[in-house]
Amino acid sequence: MVYENGQNVARLENNFKYHPPTGDQQERYVLLRNAALELALMANRLTPASREQSEAFTCLENFSMWANAAIARNE
Repeated sequence: MVYENGQNVARLENNFKYHPPTGDQQERYVLLRNAALELALMANRLTPASREQSEAFTCLENFSMWANAAIARNE
């Protein structure tokens, strides 16, 4: 059985639509991506190539994407 409520539908529609940048959003996206890149480069220098290093990079990619999604979806 599938249950549908208006709140979930509205949230899902918002999550899956294109959100063109407005105001200073583009600048903030770049700041967040650059911060994640800086940490990734530091991890690359200071940690050995390994599964754990790869997971750290993935976490930083997730941070960057979700932080930017927070801006895009909620402003």
